[in-house]
Amino acid sequence: MAESVLVFAEHQAGKLSRPTWEAMAAGQQLAQQVGGSVSAVLLGHQIAPLASELAALELQEVQCVDSPLLADYTADGYTYALREVVQQQQPRFVVFSHTYMVRDFVPKLATSLRHALVSDCLGYRCEGERLIFVRQVFQGKFVADVEFAGEPPHFVSFQAAAFREDSVRRGTASAKITSLPTTFSAETIRTSPGERFREAKQAVDLSQAEIIVAVGRGIKAPENLELAKKLAEALGAEIGASRPICDSGWLPMDRQVGSSGQTVAPKLYIALGISGAIQHMVGMKGSHTVVAINKDKEAPIFEAATYGIVGDLFEIVPALTEEIKKLKAS
Repeated sequence: MAESVLVFAEHQAGKLSRPTWEAMAAGQQLAQQVGGSVSAVLLGHQIAPLASELAALELQEVQCVDSPLLADYTADGYTYALREVVQQQQPRFVVFSHTYMVRDFVPKLATSLRHALVSDCLGYRCEGERLIFVRQVFQGKFVADVEFAGEPPHFVSFQAAAFREDSVRRGTASAKITSLPTTFSAETIRTSPGERFREAKQAVDLSQAEIIVAVGRGIKAPENLELAKKLAEALGAEIGASRPICDSGWLPMDRQVGSSGQTVAPKLYIALGISGAIQHMVGMKGSHTVVAINKDKEAPIFEAATYGIVGDLFEIVPALTEEIKKLKAS
């Protein structure tokens, strides 16, 4: 299975997480690139329904490690269980989405096998037979090209929204589901799980929002946020912001979109008065449709925009809000 790709399927509260679908899309594309097969690996307890859900995808196999010792996530348990799978299967690549869970246990896993982890990648490209993985460094100020050295397996995680979840290919028939044994014991697990970390503790998780109206310094003053809120209300959207807005205390920090805030991938992202600093662009690059309104026609945000409006947002946004209300009323 030297050319195979193994994708880690993360789940929470009995459901496959959104990053899992992005990781599956990454794994399918990577397997196609190297001319190999792709399988999923699922760890946990009583995970048969999740395995069946994964089996509907275009996968060779869904490999399950089902144990009461994996009912709750621990870095020790997941490391030992997945290490056994990797040692048995010997895939070329093991693919993850760069979530908090992955950041916690995968460095330990890769190190225990004396292999490298290239983390938080934006994507990859092929140059002849070389696969080059691309990741940002120094808060997105630079982009680094990274290649794996040595023999596989190679461990790689991709940044949220690096691959679109709706690009996952579904299979014409159910993939094979295989139950894998595990040999680790309760003594192996040296920690007990605490309360699950939540990035956004106040009001909203922007990563799940389908429509976001985001504001930048072009909004000028906190009292002008009402314009954006009225537009968001008309659209049924959530409010987001660039870092300066949150740093100034105009909106809470859990509304920040960017490399030091939340990474989002809504169906519609409306950027009001946002210039488009690279740190912000990193957080919203997975958006399906981007509408940018800015009076500066040279603003970098227009490079990422599906539709761009050069003009005064204080004139455009109220008119846009009224038109949306009319459409909804008709």
